[in-house]
Amino acid sequence: MAYILFLTLYYPPEKGAAASRISQYAEHLVQRGHQVTVLTTVPNYPTGVVPPEYRGHLLQEETRAGVRVVRVWSYTSPNRGFLRRILAHLSFGCLAPILGARAVGRPDLLIVESHPLFNAIAGRLLARWKGSPYVFTVSDLWPESAVQLGVLRNRLLIRLAEWLEWSSYERASLVWVLTEGIRDQLLRRGLAAEKVFFLTNGVDTSKFFPRPQAEARQHLGWEESFTVLYAGTLGISHGLTTVLEAAEQLRSYPAIRIRLVGDGGAKPELLAEARRRGLENVIFMDPFPHEQVPLLLAAADACLIMMRKLPLFEGALPCKMYEALACGRPILLAVDGEARRLAEEAGAAIFVEPENPTALAQAIVQLYEQPALAQALSTRGRALAEERFDYDQLCARLDAQIAAFLPSSSFTSSEPKQQQQRQQEYDDNKSMSYR
Repeated sequence: MAYILFLTLYYPPEKGAAASRISQYAEHLVQRGHQVTVLTTVPNYPTGVVPPEYRGHLLQEETRAGVRVVRVWSYTSPNRGFLRRILAHLSFGCLAPILGARAVGRPDLLIVESHPLFNAIAGRLLARWKGSPYVFTVSDLWPESAVQLGVLRNRLLIRLAEWLEWSSYERASLVWVLTEGIRDQLLRRGLAAEKVFFLTNGVDTSKFFPRPQAEARQHLGWEESFTVLYAGTLGISHGLTTVLEAAEQLRSYPAIRIRLVGDGGAKPELLAEARRRGLENVIFMDPFPHEQVPLLLAAADACLIMMRKLPLFEGALPCKMYEALACGRPILLAVDGEARRLAEEAGAAIFVEPENPTALAQAIVQLYEQPALAQALSTRGRALAEERFDYDQLCARLDAQIAAFLPSSSFTSSEPKQQQQRQQEYDDNKSMSYR
C-alpha cells in the first residue's frame, strides 16, 4: 500500500465541510491499508480561537482514527475580514513546508486541498523537495469565487492569484474536482481531460441515518414545533439574510421555528438583524461537534441548503446536503444548477430560488401542511445517499484511482528498507511532537 500525505488548512476537531470530507477520505484510506499522514495547522476555524491544548507549539502530533496528524503553527484569524483571512491562509502555505517537511517523511503521493488556494504553495514546495507527485483537490474555484462575492477587487492581486491557480493545475499530476461544474469549467479553460478526476463529497451512511425524531428532540430539549434547520457555516456565501426575511413572512404560523446552527463571518450581522426585526421564530445555536450532527438533523422537520444567487454556485454540491439526505430529512434546496438537477432528478428535495424569501416561506409552509410530501422526500433522499454518495463506495473509487496513478512499486511500501526508513523518520520526529 502507499504512503499518502494530505495537506490541508482544515482538519478535525474543526467542524467545517472541508475538515469532515478530508478526514473521511483519510480514515477510509487507512482502513483500506494505506499509511496516511495529514499536515495541517492548529484547530481554529471559524472563530480563530485555538483550543488551549493546541497552543504554544511550533510542531505537534496526534493520531485520530488511525490517521497521523502533524500540526504546525501558523497565524490564525476569525473567518471574517478579508485581509486577515488571506494572511492566515498565506501563513500556513509558507510555513507548513518549512516546519513540517522533516516530520512528514517522503510520501508516495501528496493530496493538496484547495480552498484556500495558498495551500498550493506548500504543496508544490513539498512535492519538489520530496520528489513526490501531487494531486490538487479543487472544491472551490478561487480567485473567481472571491471576485464574484465582491471581496477581492485589486486587479494585481487577482492576476497573481490566477497565475498561482492555473500554474498549480498545470504542475499537478492530477486535479481532483468535487463537482461536474468545476470539471466542465476547467476543461473549457483548456486543462487536459486526462488530468481531471471527478469525485464528489459524500457521507458515512452508517453514522448518518434516520433516527426517531421524538428521541432526538427530547435529548436536545427542543419544544414541539415544525422546525426548519440550517446547520453549517454562517458565511457571506450562503445568503442567510433571506432566511430572516422569510421568517418575517411566517409570523402568522406560530408553530414554525427556524434554527440556525453554526458560526461564521456573517453571524454577528445576522444576530443583529434578527433582533432588529424582532424575529422570535428564529433561534441561533452554537456549532455542534460533527459526531452529534446526526442527532441534530434527526430533530428537524426540514433542512435548509442555501447558497447565494451567483453563477459560481451553480456548480456547487454542499456537503451538508449529503448528510441531510442520509438522515432522511426533507430538503429545501436554495442552490441552483448542479445541486438542483441532482436533487430534482431523484425527487429528494424542493427547489427554492436562491435569495427569494417569498419562495422560501411558501416552500416551508408547503412542507408544514403536507406531511406526506415530506415523508416521500425523506425516503427518496436516504435511497439516493446510499446509492451514490456513501463514503465506502467513493473511497473505493479513490483507492482505484491511486492504484492506477502510482507506479506499482509504490504499493510495496512494506519492503524492508523503505519501511524501515519511514519508521525511523517517524520515530525521530516523535521527539519533535511538542516543541
